[in-house]
Amino acid sequence: MAAISRIALLTSGGDAPGMNAAIRAVTRSAIEKGWEVFGVRSGFRGLVENDILPLGRRDVSGIIQTGGTMLGSARLPTFAKRETRAKALSNLAIRGIDALVVIGGNGSQSGAAALYDDGFPVIGVASTIDNDLIGSDITIGVDTALNIVLEAIDRLKTTASSHRRAFLVETMGRDCGYLALMAGIAGGAEVVVIPEIESDPAQIEQELRSAYDKGKTHAIVVVAEGAKYNAQRLSEYFVKTELETGFGLRVTKLGYVQRGGAPTASDRLLGTRLGSGAVEFLNQGRSGCVTGTIKGEVVTTPYPELVGHTKGIDPELFRLAGVLAK
Repeated sequence: MAAISRIALLTSGGDAPGMNAAIRAVTRSAIEKGWEVFGVRSGFRGLVENDILPLGRRDVSGIIQTGGTMLGSARLPTFAKRETRAKALSNLAIRGIDALVVIGGNGSQSGAAALYDDGFPVIGVASTIDNDLIGSDITIGVDTALNIVLEAIDRLKTTASSHRRAFLVETMGRDCGYLALMAGIAGGAEVVVIPEIESDPAQIEQELRSAYDKGKTHAIVVVAEGAKYNAQRLSEYFVKTELETGFGLRVTKLGYVQRGGAPTASDRLLGTRLGSGAVEFLNQGRSGCVTGTIKGEVVTTPYPELVGHTKGIDPELFRLAGVLAK
């Protein structure tokens, strides 16, 4: 890879708390090396539409404590087409940009990998609350999202105990149940339902009934939205089949609230480490990979090992959730 004097960065896909810390770290680390930095608004769409602006040290002041992304994000399915990417490459060439940093999850890194395959130097930063990216033990945004889910569970337990109710709490996780599983363990849930492991509604009813018969004043079922039986379908199943849990049943979908709010210290530090790490790897001539953490160390994973794959769930943790719920 040729010597770098100018880089661009963008955030793409779902926003994650800690993205701004990564933006700040990329910008200031690059400037420290004497590079010029450009920010791309609205992800790959901004790259195609030429919505690119210079970034200086002061432009990224006061953002580390805020959620979301100061650069904005958007989805652009047509970026998979070579002619669409050609517009993006032209805009980068016009500005003399030598490399691109892409902060985002699976879909974003797939777009980044396509640009790299087109011949442009790209490095990714692992950022998704789903924590399903191969090559990183934990990704930007996960810790904040998990703490938001836990706060919701703790609050729901209070009202649930007052009325002896069971709450079906639905978390984000279209294809990955990491958030639901970790929240279920840390939140003391009676049942966890995730996409990776098939669930039986009748068995869930029995678990709730067992909790009721043991004298529990409430029950929590944490459900990933992508599970075959998500919160709404479980609720409909219980009504349709007139299954008895003993508890009054309520559904709470946390939705996008999980992405909001100030990032935790852990996500601010992770965003900072991965952002500065991406710049350092570029300085070493490395691209075509995603920056993440493995056993506490900042590392890179080549795109071919990552794109099209997702990190699985540890079945032992799922078993543990069931043991602790008894």
